[in-house]
Amino acid sequence: MSARSSQRRRRGDPGGGHGGGGMERWLLTYADMITLLMALFIVMWSISVVNVGKFEELKVSLKAAFSGKLFAQSQHVMSGERSVLSSGGSQSQSSDQTASSEPQLPKLPIHRTPVVVPDPVDSRDLENLRKLQRQVERYARKHGLNASLRTSIDERGLVIRLLTDDLLFDTGRAELTPRSLPILGEISRLVRAQNIQNAIRVEGNTDNVPISTFEFRSNWELSTARATAVLEQLLADGLAPARLSAAGYADQRPVQSNATAAGRQRNRRVDLVILRRRLAAVR
Repeated sequence: MSARSSQRRRRGDPGGGHGGGGMERWLLTYADMITLLMALFIVMWSISVVNVGKFEELKVSLKAAFSGKLFAQSQHVMSGERSVLSSGGSQSQSSDQTASSEPQLPKLPIHRTPVVVPDPVDSRDLENLRKLQRQVERYARKHGLNASLRTSIDERGLVIRLLTDDLLFDTGRAELTPRSLPILGEISRLVRAQNIQNAIRVEGNTDNVPISTFEFRSNWELSTARATAVLEQLLADGLAPARLSAAGYADQRPVQSNATAAGRQRNRRVDLVILRRRLAAVR
């Protein structure tokens, strides 16, 4: 065996049973690996290359958008003015000028809570109405009319509410009863004494019980006729015609439910609404 080994070494056999082609196969594998690495590096280099021109345009656009200038420029273009690119300079010059300018924060709208200043005219008007309200209530207490005559102040003004039953009208009629004349006369006197120049609206209201007589075909006609009768009495008591108006609402504005007799009685009423000055001006 040693003689054969010596003979192989003398012939240049590398041994290992691979023959003389083993070295060439290793070089092929190494060359393939080097080729793949070179291809990988070329791909990575091509990805890393940036178009400088497009990058500059993107930078300028982003800066203009965050500084609030992009919207202003778009408004100028839409209104017929020249755009940034057509302002006489080149695109690169405009980009350089925009890039060199300092970015500005967008101006946000400032919401301020409005300060409500009381209207002195309206304040005096409201005080006059409250004073008249106290005088009318004092008259109602003195003559035992608390259940039939009530007052309130709402967004319209001073409301003097007169129930019609046993005070102003008989059932189904629109002629004032004798008892109602002194009451309406006193209200007119108090209004004149206060020198209140507000407009007065007389509002007639009924319950929801239908009516159909020879004189009144519906509650609309009955409520309007009653409001007109009270208005004519206020005219006779000295109130100026230019300040007065009448309206009939039938059963459309109840103050209580019509399901009970007591509620229907409260709904049969005439309201004297002394309008606030600011409402009367736009009437």
